Amino acid sequence: MKIADQMRDRLEEAFAPRVLEVVDDSARHAGHAGVEGTSGETHFNVKIRAEAFAGQSRVARHRMVHRALGDLVPRIHALALDLDV
Repeated sequence: MKIADQMRDRLEEAFAPRVLEVVDDSARHAGHAGVEGTSGETHFNVKIRAEAFAGQSRVARHRMVHRALGDLVPRIHALALDLDV
């Protein structure tokens, strides 16, 4: 299963978001550090809108997402997060 699909599944389960976008942006970074020698799936943009983020600071929201992604995080070179309620 692709990393993007695994990310989507875990984020859906953790946050039941009303908006979830997981975009694999790896192709735009070909040749950059963290991409060489891989089969892609290294750079992602994620947008989530979920009530679970209500009252949480930006840092807390990022920690929540990293926790939900668990063992996938070390396999990702770059992760841009756009998180809101």
